[in-house]
This record gives sequence, structure tokens and C-alpha cells, in this order.
Amino acid sequence: MEYLIVKTLHILSSTFLFGTGVGTAFFMLFTSLSRDVAAVATVSRLVVRADWLFTATTIVFQPLSGLYLMHLAGMPMSSRWIVWSFALYALAVACWLPVVWLQVRLRDVAAAAARERQPLPARYWRLLGAWVALGFPALFAFLAIFYLMVARPL
Repeated sequence: MEYLIVKTLHILSSTFLFGTGVGTAFFMLFTSLSRDVAAVATVSRLVVRADWLFTATTIVFQPLSGLYLMHLAGMPMSSRWIVWSFALYALAVACWLPVVWLQVRLRDVAAAAARERQPLPARYWRLLGAWVALGFPALFAFLAIFYLMVARPL
């Protein structure tokens, strides 16, 4: 029974992690493209908050629960699908860490523009471009991890 509980929590955590990532990315990107400075300031503030509440906690929980599941199931760490899963996870987290920094900057720039009743400056668009560029490898890494977790092909 313990394995089933941990596996359920692991799956729920991955759902929060992936869902928060895709959802906040969608709202951040499309609100930014609207160029509505007040909306961008509000959404970017909420995206930063959601990232700390959901993404940060699940980023920590996922590998811990995965390692515990491996222990409970007697799976060796040397299994290729597990090695690849952890490598892809490390890549996704390596992308996420600067994304958090970028989101905080985007929030601050948007808030300043909203306070000053100015359009979003060029700096905002440069930061957003870097944010988008880091999002794609993380997205594909998580999709590959989902595949590996379900199929265990290697």
C-alpha cells in the first residue's frame, strides 16, 4: 500500500509541476503579446507567485519521491530509463532556475511600466525572449520524462 500512496503523490506532483509550467507559460506569453501593461503586471506577479507555490515545491518533491519509489520497488539506479529521466530532469531544472530569475525581472519591469503608465520597454521583450527560449528545452525534457516514466523503454 505504501508504494501506491507514494506513486500517487509522485504522479500528482508531476501533474502540478507540468500543469503549472504550461499554464503559467501560456498566460504569461499571451498576456505579454496583448501589450496590455496593467494585465501584464498583474499576470507576471501571479506567475511568480504560482512558480514559488507549486513549481518550487514539486521541483524538490519529484526526485525525492522518485528515489523513494525506486527503493520501494527495488529498481536499480543504473536502469537506463531512470538515468535518462534524472538527466532530463536536471536539464529541465537547469532551465527553470534562470526562468525564475527572468520572471522576477519581467514582473518588476512590467510593474514599473504600469506605475509610470508607459508601454513595456525593450528590456521586457529581451527578457521575455530569453524566458521563451529556456521554456522549450524544459517542456521537451518533461515530455520525454513522462514518456520514460510510462513506457520504461530502455
